[in-house]
Amino acid sequence: MDIEEWWGFVGSARAAVGDRADDRELPDDPLPEALVGVLAALEPAEIIDFYVKYVEVKDSAYRHSLCMAAYLIEGSCTNDGFMDFRGGLALLGRDTFSRAVKNPDSLAELPTVTRMSRGEGGWIGYESVSYLISDAYLRVQGETDSLDTAVETALSGMARPEQLLGEEWNRDPEDEEEMRRRLPRLAALFLN
Repeated sequence: MDIEEWWGFVGSARAAVGDRADDRELPDDPLPEALVGVLAALEPAEIIDFYVKYVEVKDSAYRHSLCMAAYLIEGSCTNDGFMDFRGGLALLGRDTFSRAVKNPDSLAELPTVTRMSRGEGGWIGYESVSYLISDAYLRVQGETDSLDTAVETALSGMARPEQLLGEEWNRDPEDEEEMRRRLPRLAALFLN
């Protein structure tokens, strides 16, 4: 599966839910089920390919600057939290994801981020997109053991980042001066 196809499936799920595609609030977030539905229409091998490409996409956002943006937006940047943030960022679609990887401060333009800065709800992260992929595979195959094995095998042959990518910077999220310098629009929203 190439990256165009992968983003096409995400785009199809987003189109299926229309203007609610960026509503990350639980419990009635419509996008996860829409993505499961799109993926369940695929062959098992395609779902496996989607999963592997998802890991590649998520890994491409494993960056210092995005970690600090996640800290400002969601209030923390633990390993699990940053994994969820990157998964949810992918669900926002290719354009938003690509802009954010290139310039995390662009996330200040998102209505959801603005609402979050005012304490009005919203969320970017998604606990685990991999569960959605597994749910789709389960619908198609009736089990997930073969998915787990195939993905584990594929990932064992991939070079994956062990450290955050991009320019290293002071990762002290309490350093407001650094945040204001590097992420000025997000800092203006979240730092008083």
